[in-house]
Amino acid sequence: MADRILSNNEISAFCLGLSLLIHSGVGVGDGLALLAEEEPEGDHKKLLTELADSADNGVSLAEAVRASKRFPDYVCGLLDVGEKSGRTEEALSALARYYEDRARLDHQVKAALLYPSILLIIMLAVIAVLLIKVLPVFNDVYSYLGASLTGIAGGLLAFGRALDKAMPFLCVILGLVVVFLVLFSAVPAFREKMTAAWRKKMGDRGVSRKINTACFAQSLSMGLSSGLPIEEALSLAGSLLDGVPAAKQRCDDCKKRIESGESLSAAMKASGALPSAECRILELGLKSGTGDSAMEQIARRLSEESDIALEESVARVEPALVMVTSVLVGIILLAVMLPLMNIMTAIG
Repeated sequence: MADRILSNNEISAFCLGLSLLIHSGVGVGDGLALLAEEEPEGDHKKLLTELADSADNGVSLAEAVRASKRFPDYVCGLLDVGEKSGRTEEALSALARYYEDRARLDHQVKAALLYPSILLIIMLAVIAVLLIKVLPVFNDVYSYLGASLTGIAGGLLAFGRALDKAMPFLCVILGLVVVFLVLFSAVPAFREKMTAAWRKKMGDRGVSRKINTACFAQSLSMGLSSGLPIEEALSLAGSLLDGVPAAKQRCDDCKKRIESGESLSAAMKASGALPSAECRILELGLKSGTGDSAMEQIARRLSEESDIALEESVARVEPALVMVTSVLVGIILLAVMLPLMNIMTAIG
Protein backbone atom coordinates (compact mmCIF):
# COMPACT_ATOMS: atom_id res chain seq x y z
CA MET A 1 0.00 0.00 0.00
CA ALA A 2 1.32 3.43 -0.87
CA ASP A 3 2.18 5.65 2.08
CA ARG A 4 0.38 8.68 0.68
CA ILE A 5 -1.42 10.54 3.44
CA LEU A 6 -5.09 10.98 2.58
CA SER A 7 -6.24 14.46 1.68
CA ASN A 8 -8.45 16.51 4.00
CA ASN A 9 -11.49 15.87 1.80
CA GLU A 10 -10.84 12.11 1.76
CA ILE A 11 -10.43 11.98 5.54
CA SER A 12 -13.60 14.03 6.05
CA ALA A 13 -15.63 11.77 3.74
CA PHE A 14 -14.27 8.64 5.41
CA CYS A 15 -15.05 9.83 8.95
CA LEU A 16 -18.48 11.17 8.04
CA GLY A 17 -19.52 7.99 6.23
CA LEU A 18 -18.33 5.70 9.02
CA SER A 19 -19.92 7.86 11.74
CA LEU A 20 -23.29 7.72 9.96
CA LEU A 21 -23.08 3.93 9.65
CA ILE A 22 -22.16 3.54 13.33
CA HIS A 23 -25.03 5.86 14.27
CA SER A 24 -27.42 3.56 12.40
CA GLY A 25 -26.24 0.58 14.45
CA VAL A 26 -23.66 -0.93 12.08
CA GLY A 27 -20.44 -2.22 13.64
CA VAL A 28 -17.07 -0.69 12.76
CA GLY A 29 -15.91 -3.69 10.72
CA ASP A 30 -19.18 -3.95 8.81
CA GLY A 31 -19.24 -0.21 8.28
CA LEU A 32 -15.75 -0.23 6.77
CA ALA A 33 -16.75 -3.15 4.55
CA LEU A 34 -19.82 -1.25 3.33
CA LEU A 35 -17.69 1.82 2.58
CA ALA A 36 -15.28 -0.39 0.64
CA GLU A 37 -18.13 -1.84 -1.43
CA GLU A 38 -19.18 1.67 -2.49
CA GLU A 39 -15.68 2.57 -3.69
CA PRO A 40 -14.52 1.88 -7.26
CA GLU A 41 -11.50 -0.35 -7.74
CA GLY A 42 -8.37 1.42 -6.68
CA ASP A 43 -6.08 2.39 -3.84
CA HIS A 44 -8.84 3.79 -1.63
CA LYS A 45 -10.95 0.62 -1.91
CA LYS A 46 -7.91 -1.45 -0.97
CA LEU A 47 -7.31 0.72 2.09
CA LEU A 48 -10.91 0.38 3.30
CA THR A 49 -10.84 -3.38 2.74
CA GLU A 50 -7.67 -3.76 4.78
CA LEU A 51 -9.13 -1.60 7.57
CA ALA A 52 -12.28 -3.75 7.57
CA ASP A 53 -10.22 -6.96 7.78
CA SER A 54 -8.24 -5.54 10.69
CA ALA A 55 -11.44 -4.55 12.52
CA ASP A 56 -12.92 -8.03 11.95
CA ASN A 57 -9.77 -9.54 13.48
CA GLY A 58 -10.30 -7.59 16.69
CA VAL A 59 -7.99 -4.66 16.01
CA SER A 60 -9.35 -1.33 17.24
CA LEU A 61 -10.17 1.34 14.68
CA ALA A 62 -7.46 3.64 16.01
CA GLU A 63 -4.82 0.91 15.80
CA ALA A 64 -5.92 -0.10 12.29
CA VAL A 65 -5.86 3.50 11.10
CA ARG A 66 -2.44 4.09 12.66
CA ALA A 67 -1.02 0.89 11.14
CA SER A 68 -2.16 1.91 7.65
CA LYS A 69 0.13 4.99 7.79
CA ARG A 70 -2.39 6.81 5.62
CA PHE A 71 -3.88 9.12 8.25
CA PRO A 72 -2.40 12.07 10.19
CA ASP A 73 -1.49 11.57 13.86
CA TYR A 74 -4.39 13.79 14.87
CA VAL A 75 -6.89 11.31 13.40
CA CYS A 76 -5.26 8.36 15.15
CA GLY A 77 -5.04 10.21 18.46
CA LEU A 78 -8.62 11.47 18.49
CA LEU A 79 -9.97 8.06 17.47
CA ASP A 80 -7.96 6.57 20.33
CA VAL A 81 -9.58 9.06 22.71
CA GLY A 82 -13.03 8.30 21.29
CA GLU A 83 -12.67 4.52 21.52
CA LYS A 84 -11.28 4.57 25.06
CA SER A 85 -14.12 6.83 26.15
CA GLY A 86 -16.82 4.92 24.26
CA ARG A 87 -17.49 7.86 21.93
CA THR A 88 -16.20 6.57 18.60
CA GLU A 89 -19.14 8.03 16.70
CA GLU A 90 -18.62 11.46 18.26
CA ALA A 91 -14.89 11.29 17.48
CA LEU A 92 -15.57 10.46 13.85
CA SER A 93 -18.14 13.26 13.58
CA ALA A 94 -15.70 15.74 15.12
CA LEU A 95 -12.96 14.62 12.74
CA ALA A 96 -15.31 14.92 9.77
CA ARG A 97 -16.12 18.52 10.69
CA TYR A 98 -12.50 19.33 11.50
CA TYR A 99 -11.10 18.08 8.18
CA GLU A 100 -13.97 19.56 6.22
CA ASP A 101 -13.02 22.93 7.71
CA ARG A 102 -9.33 22.27 6.99
CA ALA A 103 -10.13 21.44 3.36
CA ARG A 104 -12.15 24.63 3.03
CA LEU A 105 -9.39 26.69 4.60
CA ASP A 106 -6.73 25.03 2.45
CA HIS A 107 -8.72 25.94 -0.63
CA GLN A 108 -9.08 29.52 0.60
CA VAL A 109 -5.37 29.75 1.40
CA LYS A 110 -4.34 28.45 -2.02
CA ALA A 111 -6.80 30.75 -3.79
CA ALA A 112 -5.75 33.73 -1.68
CA LEU A 113 -2.01 33.14 -2.08
CA LEU A 114 -1.93 32.23 -5.76
CA TYR A 115 -2.69 35.71 -7.07
CA PRO A 116 -0.37 37.53 -4.62
CA SER A 117 2.43 35.09 -5.43
CA ILE A 118 2.06 35.70 -9.15
CA LEU A 119 1.80 39.43 -8.50
CA LEU A 120 4.96 39.36 -6.38
CA ILE A 121 6.91 37.58 -9.11
CA ILE A 122 5.73 40.06 -11.72
CA MET A 123 6.52 43.07 -9.53
CA LEU A 124 9.98 41.73 -8.67
CA ALA A 125 10.62 41.21 -12.38
CA VAL A 126 9.52 44.81 -13.06
CA ILE A 127 11.80 46.10 -10.32
CA ALA A 128 14.72 44.04 -11.67
CA VAL A 129 14.15 45.42 -15.19
CA LEU A 130 14.02 48.97 -13.84
CA LEU A 131 17.25 48.52 -11.92
CA ILE A 132 19.21 46.59 -14.53
CA LYS A 133 17.94 48.00 -17.86
CA VAL A 134 16.12 51.30 -17.33
CA LEU A 135 18.37 53.08 -14.81
CA PRO A 136 21.51 52.77 -17.01
CA VAL A 137 19.56 54.45 -19.84
CA PHE A 138 18.67 57.35 -17.57
CA ASN A 139 22.28 57.53 -16.42
CA ASP A 140 23.39 57.85 -20.07
CA VAL A 141 20.86 60.66 -20.54
CA TYR A 142 22.18 62.44 -17.46
CA SER A 143 25.74 62.03 -18.70
CA TYR A 144 24.74 63.57 -22.03
CA LEU A 145 23.29 66.52 -20.13
CA GLY A 146 26.47 66.88 -18.08
CA ALA A 147 25.11 65.37 -14.86
CA SER A 148 24.98 61.97 -13.19
CA LEU A 149 22.73 59.97 -10.93
CA THR A 150 23.46 60.68 -7.27
CA GLY A 151 21.87 60.02 -3.91
CA ILE A 152 19.18 57.36 -3.87
CA ALA A 153 19.18 57.05 -7.67
CA GLY A 154 22.96 56.57 -7.71
CA GLY A 155 22.71 53.90 -5.04
CA LEU A 156 19.96 52.12 -6.98
CA LEU A 157 22.10 52.27 -10.12
CA ALA A 158 25.02 50.66 -8.29
CA PHE A 159 22.69 48.04 -6.84
CA GLY A 160 21.29 47.32 -10.31
CA ARG A 161 24.79 46.79 -11.73
CA ALA A 162 25.63 44.41 -8.86
CA LEU A 163 22.33 42.62 -9.44
CA ASP A 164 23.13 42.25 -13.13
CA LYS A 165 26.49 40.65 -12.31
CA ALA A 166 24.90 38.30 -9.80
CA MET A 167 22.05 37.30 -12.11
CA PRO A 168 23.47 33.83 -13.01
CA PHE A 169 23.79 33.02 -9.30
CA LEU A 170 20.30 34.35 -8.61
CA CYS A 171 18.89 32.23 -11.44
CA VAL A 172 20.42 29.14 -9.81
CA ILE A 173 18.82 30.07 -6.48
CA LEU A 174 15.48 30.67 -8.21
CA GLY A 175 15.74 27.25 -9.86
CA LEU A 176 16.40 25.61 -6.50
CA VAL A 177 13.39 27.38 -5.02
CA VAL A 178 11.21 26.14 -7.89
CA VAL A 179 12.49 22.57 -7.40
CA PHE A 180 11.77 22.80 -3.67
CA LEU A 181 8.22 24.03 -4.31
CA VAL A 182 7.60 21.26 -6.84
CA LEU A 183 8.87 18.60 -4.42
CA PHE A 184 6.82 20.08 -1.59
CA SER A 185 3.67 20.00 -3.71
CA ALA A 186 4.15 16.65 -5.47
CA VAL A 187 5.99 14.42 -2.93
CA PRO A 188 3.95 13.72 0.23
CA ALA A 189 6.88 12.22 2.14
CA PHE A 190 9.03 15.29 1.52
CA ARG A 191 6.15 17.58 2.45
CA GLU A 192 5.55 15.68 5.70
CA LYS A 193 9.22 15.92 6.70
CA MET A 194 9.35 19.65 5.99
CA THR A 195 6.07 20.25 7.80
CA ALA A 196 7.19 18.20 10.81
CA ALA A 197 10.48 20.11 11.01
CA TRP A 198 8.63 23.42 10.82
CA ARG A 199 6.11 22.38 13.47
CA LYS A 200 8.93 21.28 15.77
CA LYS A 201 10.67 24.66 15.68
CA MET A 202 8.01 27.21 14.69
CA GLY A 203 4.71 25.37 15.06
CA ASP A 204 3.55 27.01 18.30
CA ARG A 205 3.53 30.70 17.42
CA GLY A 206 0.79 33.03 16.31
CA VAL A 207 -1.98 31.30 14.40
CA SER A 208 -0.32 27.89 14.82
CA ARG A 209 -0.60 28.21 18.59
CA LYS A 210 -4.30 28.99 18.31
CA ILE A 211 -4.79 25.89 16.16
CA ASN A 212 -2.81 23.71 18.60
CA THR A 213 -4.84 25.03 21.55
CA ALA A 214 -8.10 24.34 19.70
CA CYS A 215 -7.02 20.75 18.93
CA PHE A 216 -6.03 20.23 22.57
CA ALA A 217 -9.34 21.62 23.82
CA GLN A 218 -11.38 19.49 21.43
CA SER A 219 -9.66 16.29 22.52
CA LEU A 220 -9.87 17.20 26.21
CA SER A 221 -13.56 18.01 25.83
CA MET A 222 -14.25 14.59 24.42
CA GLY A 223 -12.33 12.89 27.22
CA LEU A 224 -14.05 14.85 30.01
CA SER A 225 -17.54 14.43 28.58
CA SER A 226 -17.03 10.66 28.46
CA GLY A 227 -16.10 10.47 32.14
CA LEU A 228 -12.38 9.76 31.74
CA PRO A 229 -10.13 10.77 34.67
CA ILE A 230 -8.65 14.21 34.14
CA GLU A 231 -5.07 12.89 34.10
CA GLU A 232 -5.86 10.31 31.42
CA ALA A 233 -7.82 12.83 29.35
CA LEU A 234 -4.86 15.22 29.52
CA SER A 235 -2.42 12.49 28.52
CA LEU A 236 -4.52 11.54 25.51
CA ALA A 237 -4.96 15.18 24.52
CA GLY A 238 -1.24 15.82 24.90
CA SER A 239 -0.42 12.86 22.68
CA LEU A 240 -1.94 14.79 19.78
CA LEU A 241 0.75 17.45 20.24
CA ASP A 242 3.82 15.21 20.19
CA GLY A 243 5.07 16.94 17.05
CA VAL A 244 5.01 20.37 18.73
CA PRO A 245 7.37 20.30 21.76
CA ALA A 246 6.30 23.67 23.18
CA ALA A 247 2.59 22.73 23.14
CA LYS A 248 3.35 19.28 24.57
CA GLN A 249 5.34 20.91 27.37
CA ARG A 250 2.36 23.07 28.34
CA CYS A 251 0.15 20.01 28.50
CA ASP A 252 2.67 18.08 30.62
CA ASP A 253 3.04 21.06 32.97
CA CYS A 254 -0.73 21.23 33.35
CA LYS A 255 -0.87 17.53 34.21
CA LYS A 256 1.88 17.89 36.84
CA ARG A 257 0.06 20.82 38.46
CA ILE A 258 -3.16 18.82 38.69
CA GLU A 259 -1.30 15.86 40.20
CA SER A 260 0.16 18.23 42.79
CA GLY A 261 -3.35 19.26 43.87
CA GLU A 262 -4.26 22.31 41.76
CA SER A 263 -7.71 22.58 40.23
CA LEU A 264 -8.15 21.96 36.50
CA SER A 265 -8.88 25.58 35.60
CA ALA A 266 -6.04 26.94 37.79
CA ALA A 267 -3.56 24.43 36.34
CA MET A 268 -4.54 25.27 32.80
CA LYS A 269 -4.24 29.00 33.44
CA ALA A 270 -0.84 28.69 35.13
CA SER A 271 0.57 26.39 32.44
CA GLY A 272 -0.89 28.38 29.55
CA ALA A 273 -2.73 25.35 28.20
CA LEU A 274 -5.84 27.51 27.72
CA PRO A 275 -6.35 31.30 27.56
CA SER A 276 -7.31 33.03 30.82
CA ALA A 277 -10.83 33.87 29.62
CA GLU A 278 -11.52 30.23 28.76
CA CYS A 279 -10.14 29.11 32.12
CA ARG A 280 -12.66 31.35 33.89
CA ILE A 281 -15.49 29.81 31.85
CA LEU A 282 -14.22 26.33 32.70
CA GLU A 283 -14.01 27.20 36.40
CA LEU A 284 -17.62 28.43 36.42
CA GLY A 285 -18.69 25.28 34.60
CA LEU A 286 -16.91 23.03 37.10
CA LYS A 287 -18.48 24.88 40.05
CA SER A 288 -21.95 24.48 38.53
CA GLY A 289 -21.43 20.81 37.69
CA THR A 290 -21.37 21.36 33.92
CA GLY A 291 -17.62 21.17 33.35
CA ASP A 292 -17.93 18.87 30.34
CA SER A 293 -20.45 21.19 28.63
CA ALA A 294 -18.28 24.21 29.40
CA MET A 295 -15.24 22.45 27.93
CA GLU A 296 -17.23 21.58 24.81
CA GLN A 297 -18.20 25.22 24.35
CA ILE A 298 -14.60 26.30 24.93
CA ALA A 299 -13.37 23.84 22.29
CA ARG A 300 -15.93 25.14 19.79
CA ARG A 301 -15.01 28.77 20.50
CA LEU A 302 -11.28 28.13 20.21
CA SER A 303 -11.79 26.24 16.95
CA GLU A 304 -13.78 29.14 15.50
CA GLU A 305 -11.17 31.65 16.69
CA SER A 306 -8.34 29.67 15.10
CA ASP A 307 -10.21 29.52 11.79
CA ILE A 308 -10.87 33.27 11.87
CA ALA A 309 -7.24 34.01 12.77
CA LEU A 310 -5.99 31.90 9.87
CA GLU A 311 -8.38 33.55 7.42
CA GLU A 312 -7.35 37.02 8.60
CA SER A 313 -3.66 36.19 8.26
CA VAL A 314 -4.16 35.01 4.70
CA ALA A 315 -6.27 38.06 3.87
CA ARG A 316 -3.43 40.37 4.96
CA VAL A 317 -0.90 38.82 2.58
CA GLU A 318 -2.16 40.30 -0.69
CA PRO A 319 -2.45 43.95 0.47
CA ALA A 320 0.98 43.74 2.11
CA LEU A 321 2.61 42.46 -1.07
CA VAL A 322 0.91 45.07 -3.22
CA MET A 323 1.87 47.86 -0.82
CA VAL A 324 5.54 46.87 -0.53
CA THR A 325 6.14 46.34 -4.23
CA SER A 326 4.24 49.51 -5.19
CA VAL A 327 6.31 51.58 -2.75
CA LEU A 328 9.54 50.13 -4.15
CA VAL A 329 8.56 50.90 -7.73
CA GLY A 330 7.44 54.40 -6.73
CA ILE A 331 10.74 55.11 -4.96
CA ILE A 332 12.73 54.02 -8.00
CA LEU A 333 10.68 56.14 -10.41
CA LEU A 334 10.73 59.23 -8.19
CA ALA A 335 14.46 58.91 -7.57
CA VAL A 336 15.04 58.97 -11.33
CA MET A 337 12.36 61.40 -12.50
CA LEU A 338 12.80 64.19 -9.95
CA PRO A 339 16.46 64.97 -10.86
CA LEU A 340 15.55 64.76 -14.53
CA MET A 341 12.72 67.27 -14.01
CA ASN A 342 15.13 69.64 -12.27
CA ILE A 343 17.58 69.41 -15.15
CA MET A 344 14.86 69.97 -17.74
CA THR A 345 13.60 72.97 -15.74
CA ALA A 346 17.11 74.44 -15.62
CA ILE A 347 17.57 73.93 -19.38
CA GLY A 348 14.18 75.43 -20.16
